[in-house]
Amino acid sequence: MTSISFLHTSDLQLGMTRWFLDDEAQGRFDDARLRSIDRLGQIAQARDCAFIVIAGDVFEHNSLSQRVTGRVKERLRALPVPVFLLPGNHDPLVADSIFYQARDIAGVHILGDSTPVAVSEGVEIVGAPLLSKHATTDLVRQALEPLEPTADIRILVGHGQAEARSNEHHPDLIDLSYVEQALAAGTVDYLALGDTHSARPVGNSGRVWFSGAPETTDFHDLAAGDTGGEDNSGNALIVTVTKTATLDATVEVDEVAVGEWVFEAIDRELGSAEDVAEFLTALEAYPHKDRTVIKYSLRGTLDIAATRTLEKGLETHRPVFAALFERERLNDLHLEPDEQELADLGIGGYPAAALAELAQQAETDPTARDAVNLFFRLAKEA
Repeated sequence: MTSISFLHTSDLQLGMTRWFLDDEAQGRFDDARLRSIDRLGQIAQARDCAFIVIAGDVFEHNSLSQRVTGRVKERLRALPVPVFLLPGNHDPLVADSIFYQARDIAGVHILGDSTPVAVSEGVEIVGAPLLSKHATTDLVRQALEPLEPTADIRILVGHGQAEARSNEHHPDLIDLSYVEQALAAGTVDYLALGDTHSARPVGNSGRVWFSGAPETTDFHDLAAGDTGGEDNSGNALIVTVTKTATLDATVEVDEVAVGEWVFEAIDRELGSAEDVAEFLTALEAYPHKDRTVIKYSLRGTLDIAATRTLEKGLETHRPVFAALFERERLNDLHLEPDEQELADLGIGGYPAAALAELAQQAETDPTARDAVNLFFRLAKEA
């Protein structure tokens, strides 16, 4: 029986810039992404991992500054265990590949083809690297087809999607059923995937995983529920594979927190001073605002006092967050209409009579006021 533990990560995208960060915040974001390499090494050492695999998109692209590449090389050189890097779609192994600058670093191995690489006695790694920005075939299956079942532990490292996101045919889509047949036969024991930035298993075997990005790169859309956007990034996976002489393998996967930054998309319906207070309280509750990015969409109608409270609260919070900005396309917030604005709607007949009655009641009845505001918004939209 052979057993080994390793750390699986992907999509560091070192050198990434975000348009909504100013220079100061971008500098801290860059530093956090570099320091994530240090944290990966510390976790790997603390959890007795034999090596680290980075399943593609180590770099944002192949044309980074010498400052970025130099600092990344220093971080990789300092890792306490060997690291295996797979070229992905952001950093394919082309003629000017950035990986050529890292191939001479001790302990750093580039998975530049699908030749099995012996890691230790009874353990090997097989890569399915991208040799161009867009694959034209299923690279994982292509790497698997020449392989035979083995008593050794074999880890396959790929980068791409295993489930179609549309009805269009994608020739590079990973054939998950073929992978699971290979897993069952003992040809490989775990498929380490990159490309999706949230950690999650794929299929039913429990042996195919996206590690997700170790540091947040995009927004978790709270309005869409738990599965909206990047909902489980900022982690790495500790994978333990145990294999017997009969080719039976068991795999245990443990998610470990790595990232420091938070990106969230908030959607709120505001119709009162209480709603405004709740929204501002939610902003205040974020613990590390200097590394938190919030984009918000607000809908509804507010009176002048509530609008001023909202504007003042946003003005106070905006410089404290790494970024705090509105989603202009989705924003639909209005100031409560006055009598002249209601008259200017130009409606007549029964709707005009109903609106006049509601407007009269609105002075003392909050429900009637909300109805007037909704009427006004819908009429303006129409």
